[in-house]
Amino acid sequence: MARVLELIIELAEYEKAPREVLISEETLIEEGFGPNKIFDTIVAEMDNEIVGMLLYYPVFSTWKGRSIYLEDFVVANSHRRKGIGQLLIDALVEEARSAQAKKIRWQVLDWNTPAIEFYKRINATLENAWIDCTLTLS
Repeated sequence: MARVLELIIELAEYEKAPREVLISEETLIEEGFGPNKIFDTIVAEMDNEIVGMLLYYPVFSTWKGRSIYLEDFVVANSHRRKGIGQLLIDALVEEARSAQAKKIRWQVLDWNTPAIEFYKRINATLENAWIDCTLTLS
């Protein structure tokens, strides 16, 4: 989980929001393992190093049923353009099918052109009619 946290921080820095990461390695371990875990991760390794990861969790859609929400998807900057992102997405699709999920949802920043182009290549639907809402609890 230490490396997963590093990748989360790398993603936050890329998204120009490094101060938004308040999570700790301990919290990731507590919430990601054990009988009451609330998320799962898929990691990509190269030469015994984690170079990418997906963090996701189950959600329910009142229109589609069982679904998956992809919270974070990051490949280390030094390992992009090597097909790792495609391998991670393929693994997530397999997990979703295994869980009988009907859809996978996620968000992308409107200025993140490389990610948007990747999502178009995998035939994801990019919606712009919805407005994201967040209620932050302290």
